[in-house]
Amino acid sequence: MSKAKITCIVVEDEPLAAKIITDYIKQVPFLELRASFKDAIYATEYLQKESVDLIFLDIHLPKLKGMAFLKTLVNPPSIIITTAYHQYAVEGFELNVTDYLLKPIEFERFLAAVNKVAKQNEKEHSETKPAEPTKNHFYITVNRKNVKVLFDDILYVESLREYIKLVTKKGTYVTKMSTHEVEAILPASQFQRIHRSFIVSLSKIDSFSSEEVEIGNISIPVGRLYKDVLSKF
Repeated sequence: MSKAKITCIVVEDEPLAAKIITDYIKQVPFLELRASFKDAIYATEYLQKESVDLIFLDIHLPKLKGMAFLKTLVNPPSIIITTAYHQYAVEGFELNVTDYLLKPIEFERFLAAVNKVAKQNEKEHSETKPAEPTKNHFYITVNRKNVKVLFDDILYVESLREYIKLVTKKGTYVTKMSTHEVEAILPASQFQRIHRSFIVSLSKIDSFSSEEVEIGNISIPVGRLYKDVLSKF
């Protein structure tokens, strides 16, 4: 699967260095160059109106130095430092730059840096992806019809050999299904098997003892092997 496009700008006052970086950008399919600036002042003006995912930033710039410019950014995008000076590396990483490239920059090293940005972006997008809505129902077949049953409506389920009896607030349904099959569908946080033949809705229990559970005026036996589940009530 192709990576999402990463928009970027270049802030570099050396024409040759700027050309090398922009040429590298054009060779990477998932990078999209939006603009290139000779100094950080113009880059600041651009970022006040536009947003990008990545900045290739030189350190020794006229008027406003690269590190000073970086400190002015309130919500900075990913930053890749491009410089001939190694002594600013510690300060750069303290400012959370993604990578620090020393000139002359080889393409392989450049590619490794932008791949790091792509990986970070994918991680952030996966973390912020909204969760799928929780399922609150399922369908059963009754008289050749698919009937929708809400989990919240179910009182209990009773086994009838190859069939189950599904007792709900709206009525009782009989369908060809095993208790094991329906148990796999029902949310474990809401339903509990208390007998080989019965699964109950925990929120619908009115009273219980070690021998039986009452839901409305119905008494449901507690199986000998299931007495320990009562502690969950």
